[in-house]
Amino acid sequence: MINLEIPKKLQQVQQMAHQLSATVFRPISRKYDRIEHCDTPEELKPVAQMMASMRPSRAKAAGKGANDGSSSNGANLTGIVGMEEMCWGDVGLMLSIPGTGLGNAAIQAVGTAEQKEAFGSLYCAMAITEPGAGSDSAAVSTTAVEDGDEWVLNGTKIYCTAGQRCDAVVVWATLDKSLGKAAIKSFIVPRDNPGLKLLRVEDKMGLRISDTAALSLEDCRIPKANILGSAEIANTEAARKKAFGGVMQTFDNTRPQVAAMALGVARAALEITREILEQEGFKGDYARTLYNSSALEAEVYRMEADLDAARLMTYKAAWMADNRQPNSTDASMCKAKAGRVGNQITLKCVEICGELGYSENYLLEKLARDSKIIDIFEGTQQIQQLIVARNLLGLSSRELK
Repeated sequence: MINLEIPKKLQQVQQMAHQLSATVFRPISRKYDRIEHCDTPEELKPVAQMMASMRPSRAKAAGKGANDGSSSNGANLTGIVGMEEMCWGDVGLMLSIPGTGLGNAAIQAVGTAEQKEAFGSLYCAMAITEPGAGSDSAAVSTTAVEDGDEWVLNGTKIYCTAGQRCDAVVVWATLDKSLGKAAIKSFIVPRDNPGLKLLRVEDKMGLRISDTAALSLEDCRIPKANILGSAEIANTEAARKKAFGGVMQTFDNTRPQVAAMALGVARAALEITREILEQEGFKGDYARTLYNSSALEAEVYRMEADLDAARLMTYKAAWMADNRQPNSTDASMCKAKAGRVGNQITLKCVEICGELGYSENYLLEKLARDSKIIDIFEGTQQIQQLIVARNLLGLSSRELK
């Protein structure tokens, strides 16, 4: 029997995250959208301390479903439920909480026990994108050269979320550009390393309080132990594919989290729209069929259905990760669905509410701005569809581009 209800322990997480969003995020949402570039908001520092004290160890949170045949709701599904609620409040502020960043997910996915212990408690960003390497992660050209007991990194990274405020950055670099994706590894670079320089913090359409940095690595030296995984380059095609797959495993955990961001933003817009419509006398009648409803009612019903579908896909992908089931296809599916739905719902809500949707009297126009990037980062809509197609057809990246 499939049980689609949220367990009680996750309901508590949901309630706490919602209370945080309603009492901390929403009241300062517009304020920090206007300020944009600043240090970590003071209001978020107590939040970070609270979350750190509540965060379970990854080993404990992962559950044991994969070993004894039972079903486990662990860190991934818990994170999804909390993520949606926090992004209902403000996705930019959520991304600005000092604590776990995308780089931490990489450390947990492929790091050694020693690395998890040494770097797991730091606020770690991830630096992948380059001026010449966007959606194609295998095109990374930042270099890492072994020099005695150190690695020397050189290159430029852009669009690095939390790149200014973080404690460390997980940098993707190649050991040998001629070997393609097989030679790409990830390295842990402390943010205060003298070879890691902040070039600029980007001005953005949405998520304005979340710092998005461009970074330069100039003869940046780090200890040899700071490479995630093995420094060996596989010598067969099958081994190379497996090695790069390990690096990409990070995204199987983080794409459902990004999908949850879209769910929160879209739900917030839909709830505000319902409130505005109710003030004008609109009330949906769910006893009538879609085709016997008004055009406005039909729009709202379709948005609600799309949001629920995206949520179920996201929960499934996270549950699979908790139970150590391969979820690459489902992670890409939920990210593609939720990212698209988030864009469509927020923009449609602005349209439906007209002048009120476009003005700053409500958060609708801000939610619409914030939603756009969610469909882009962690792999664009087109990249997600390509990954799904490859997995379903059993084709490699070389066979289907």
